[in-house]
Amino acid sequence: MLAQQRQNAILELIRQRGGVRVSHLVSRFGVSDMTIRRDLEVLAERGLVDKVHGGATLAGPGSAEEPGFAAKSVRQQDEKRAIAGRAARMVEPGMAVALSAGTTTAALATLLGDVPGLTVVTNSIPVADALYQNPRVDQTVVLTGGIRTPSDALTGPVAEAAIRTLNVDLLFLGVHGMSPRTGFTTPNLLEAAVNKRLIGAARHLVVLADHTKWETIGIATIAPLAEADLLITDAGLPADGRRQIGEQVGELVVVEVD
Repeated sequence: MLAQQRQNAILELIRQRGGVRVSHLVSRFGVSDMTIRRDLEVLAERGLVDKVHGGATLAGPGSAEEPGFAAKSVRQQDEKRAIAGRAARMVEPGMAVALSAGTTTAALATLLGDVPGLTVVTNSIPVADALYQNPRVDQTVVLTGGIRTPSDALTGPVAEAAIRTLNVDLLFLGVHGMSPRTGFTTPNLLEAAVNKRLIGAARHLVVLADHTKWETIGIATIAPLAEADLLITDAGLPADGRRQIGEQVGELVVVEVD
């Protein structure tokens, strides 16, 4: 296969899936890691893809464009793990917590398997899967049901009805973007409505957002920055962002990435 043919095939695969890993492309096309990285560099230079750690995603999402869960899962992996690790320290035995949809909340879910007596409410299929893969008899997972979105969130009236009568200690909220003007946002209108229900059910709101979410704006606002009791982000957040967020949220926690 010629390089251009392979690059076209890679681009089509990224368009279908939203994102791919280098390791998958190496296996699929039977070429070296370096060859795939050169292909992705060519596509990135043409403005067709965005290179991310370990792979690539489609370039340039708009305010209503929603990347799939697989596409988002290859972005800022180290940052998301660090944020999730800090969030996990807040979860105590016997708590009822809610986890919204998102790749950072899914990373958090993988760390909660050893917490006894925990009840987790979620509208995220990957979050529920992570907890089901490491089951405990003294844990309860409540999956809302609803209409599935590209980011594997369950939304719509079924999901909203499931949340309406619930009360939890903490909500860990993943977001698509955050800015002083628009607050916390998502590219999916239905997901925004469910997230608002989750906020209403929680005593405390903890937002998990890596630095790339700063000044990214989705079409629908979930909540103003001031509604967050705590925001956990990583050290990549610029000083101006730290200042503006710190002035509005209850507490800002910045984690270092190994």
